[in-house]
Amino acid sequence: MSKSDDDDKANKMWGGRFSAPPAEIMQEINASIGFDKVLAPQDIRGSKAHAAMLAEQGIISKADARDIVKGLAQVLDEIESGTFKFSRALEDVHMNVESRLREIVGPAAGRLHTARSRNDQVALDFRLYIRDRLDEFDGALASLLRELAAKAETHAAVVMPGFTHLQPAQPVTFGHHLMAYVEMFARDRSRFADARKRLNECPLGAAALAGTSFPIDRHMTAAALGFDRPTANSLDSVSDRDFVLETLAAATICAVHLSRFAEEIVLWMTPQFGFIRLSDGLTTGSSIMPQKRNPDAAELSRAKVGRIAGAFQSLVIVMKGLPLAYSKDMQEDKEVTLDALSSFALAVTAMTRMVEDMTPNDANMRAAAGRGYSTATDLADWLVRELKLPFRDAHHVTGSIVKEAERQGIDLEQLPLAAMQGIEPRISKEVYSVLSVENSVKSRVSHGGTAPQNVRKMARSWLKRLEKAGKSG
Repeated sequence: MSKSDDDDKANKMWGGRFSAPPAEIMQEINASIGFDKVLAPQDIRGSKAHAAMLAEQGIISKADARDIVKGLAQVLDEIESGTFKFSRALEDVHMNVESRLREIVGPAAGRLHTARSRNDQVALDFRLYIRDRLDEFDGALASLLRELAAKAETHAAVVMPGFTHLQPAQPVTFGHHLMAYVEMFARDRSRFADARKRLNECPLGAAALAGTSFPIDRHMTAAALGFDRPTANSLDSVSDRDFVLETLAAATICAVHLSRFAEEIVLWMTPQFGFIRLSDGLTTGSSIMPQKRNPDAAELSRAKVGRIAGAFQSLVIVMKGLPLAYSKDMQEDKEVTLDALSSFALAVTAMTRMVEDMTPNDANMRAAAGRGYSTATDLADWLVRELKLPFRDAHHVTGSIVKEAERQGIDLEQLPLAAMQGIEPRISKEVYSVLSVENSVKSRVSHGGTAPQNVRKMARSWLKRLEKAGKSG
């Protein structure tokens, strides 16, 4: 098909007011087909529902509606098979689909756009697309949660150092550490679910901005497309991109969590830490250094937050100064969002695979947990509990004992009793029962604590919850 043929088609679609086709630069800046063609399945789904409603309301004939729906099915088949030819001159996915529909079914295709505008059409398509992605993310995060909880249950008693300021703080367990991410990603999943609830209103029928004089049934199209209800205000319907912003905001927060976990994986994989191992399938080598084993999947997951947070910020800037209702600026919502959500989906999948694949090095973790006098708080607690010292006094005594152990170059549990009694005479040999990292973690039985029994209980609870939700879903 020649460029002039495409220009003629474009003019037939919307050019009655114009005597000449758009200038080349106008086509260049105006066209969105390069990225919005991914909305074709949603566009066709919405058009089928719209055609059925128009026929039911007597606005178009049932015969025309049947031809339109049949023709749209053929268009979708062509798109899915890769034989459909998208035209840049036709600007966007909506006009490309409608143009091909006209070739298939003739003049009846022109009746499809009755009582709607590209404004409510694109608002519908993008809502459907975002809703589809939110459903994918829900499943992907459920898989990540299952892998984390299962790994946590298996390694509930593996002792590792807990850090603050990236300095040894108190011993925890590997399972407990993983369960922290279960809580984070569960919150992320709930944010996506909340976004889906608010998104689930149908803008179709708002037309350009004021509604329509045709006797349409917006509740019918909303129900046909799986929405809870139609949107309540036609101006807001075509102006709103909150559903995109909210999805990107939730994705940004979740990507931050993915990035924090990825950073820990990168650290844990270093010889200096040596806490975990990833298999050959999830690491890469070096073109010059044969010994290298790089956690590139983690590093790339860590980097994805930049694209996702950048998309959120980009759309915030686009929307911040727009008067009601639709402005062409809003076309800029799609390219960055499509890229961001694809990047997000990839990062979640990569993280899930890494969690499934990772093997902890129990010995290295346990050895690291004992360094840095990490059971000092246990000693202070023992002084409070057994000698009835005020905690601030116990804190001071413990600090002096740590200083002595550091002077001698030994761990707390290796410090002779006499040395401790030289600082606090009432300390007895029972103090050694709290100075091992294993006893330390076992003692943390408060709700949410790191004790292995807590970790197993919580991990099993999450696995049951996820299994139940999966069955009911």
